[in-house]
Amino acid sequence: RAKEVGIRKTIGSFRSQLISQFFTESVLNSIIGLILALIITKLSFPFFNDISGKNLDILWNQPLFWLVALSFTLFTGLLSGSYPAIYLSTFQPVKVLKGSFKAGNSSGLFRKVLVVFQFTVSVVLMIGTGIVYRQIQHARDRDLGYNKAQLIEINILTPELIGQSDALRSDLLNTIAVADVAKSDGSITTEYGGTTNIFWKGKPQDSKPLVIGLRVSYDFGKTIQWKIDQGRDFSRDFGTDSSAIVLNQAAAKLMNLTNPLGEVVQYSGKTYSIIGIAEDMIRDDPFKAIKPTVFVLNNSASNILIRMKPNADLQASLKDVEHVFKKHDPSALFDYKFVDASFEVKFIHENRIARLAGFFAFLAIFISCLGVFGLVSFMAEQRIKEIGIRKVLGASVGNVWHLLTRDFILLVFVSLIIASPLAYYLMNGWLANFEYRIEISWNIFIVVALLALGITLVTVSFQALKAAIANPLSSLRSQ
Repeated sequence: RAKEVGIRKTIGSFRSQLISQFFTESVLNSIIGLILALIITKLSFPFFNDISGKNLDILWNQPLFWLVALSFTLFTGLLSGSYPAIYLSTFQPVKVLKGSFKAGNSSGLFRKVLVVFQFTVSVVLMIGTGIVYRQIQHARDRDLGYNKAQLIEINILTPELIGQSDALRSDLLNTIAVADVAKSDGSITTEYGGTTNIFWKGKPQDSKPLVIGLRVSYDFGKTIQWKIDQGRDFSRDFGTDSSAIVLNQAAAKLMNLTNPLGEVVQYSGKTYSIIGIAEDMIRDDPFKAIKPTVFVLNNSASNILIRMKPNADLQASLKDVEHVFKKHDPSALFDYKFVDASFEVKFIHENRIARLAGFFAFLAIFISCLGVFGLVSFMAEQRIKEIGIRKVLGASVGNVWHLLTRDFILLVFVSLIIASPLAYYLMNGWLANFEYRIEISWNIFIVVALLALGITLVTVSFQALKAAIANPLSSLRSQ
């Protein structure tokens, strides 16, 4: 707009009038931006609330909201308008109208710094999103130590059902779809606490580790399909199993027994003999180390585990199961949950972080592309005479495209050099919150770098090719 400023100054406009004009235009743009932002925000709330688990809305009736929104809009307008208002109003009319004035020479570095900053933020978010997704998948693919598919938990609270647990199990096994039934005194997907009242041969006197305990029925291991690493499972064929105990691998490691089978353990004031070592099962946080756990027999537990047959029609089968429960206690509430669904709930927080990070990474990339598009448009405009002369002298479209894109590739490389160690530092700190975690791999940086370069080339190429295929005669005639 240098010529416009030159003409306005020539016909008598004061610098203060030009500054007021540019400030007014900038503030009006900000107000239009506020209106569009309110509309987009209102439309996006259902999507955002679903991702974040919140119930947010615009505070239309709050004066403070409007005060902050309008103040921020005015501040944005004045801040963004200050540079062009002050800079453009200093143009000398004679130089501008003679054509010897070229705008923007001193501001090129500032524009490039902004582009580098925008892409640095985008790359950090892209790397962060990738690492979050990998960490979630890493924990989700972790061996549970049991089979969660087709497994249902039902918590029985009424004395009628607890007192008829054996008859209840028998009736459930008589249905077509039920494969196995067992009981435990707590959910298989939750740890309710433990005890330090446990002793074994060779335990240090000053050691008081917390050991998780779970009381189960005979068919617990068969129903959840756990894996026995050493020894055997509980069995009705052994009358001595009422005084038997099964450890998980973490508990066996804690006790550091050379040959744990047959060793004696005192647990909660009672003496047990170790008959088996089960593979570690994930019952609590899948991102943490598995806690030492012991399993003992107790037939009065109130949590029923039902293994459905693989090809069972779940809807029809659940009706049969409910019918059995109602038969033994018509007033009991039939409240069941699938174990695989309960396990998936453990990833809600991390999934939310991943989705939000991905969403903001997309926004950051989009804003960065706008910045790059604006800068390449400006550079093409500034070099329009150079491009025209090059084409007249025989430069191809590819030569002009390379001329305009190479600077942006360099800017992206600078962004990658800054963003990569920053992203590594931030995400390594985030991963430190998890005991069971991935190691940050170099290949995610390569993928993000290629993606950032690809996005940049697509953004730049649109405007670069437009300038490259333009008729050089029209640009040279007007210049």
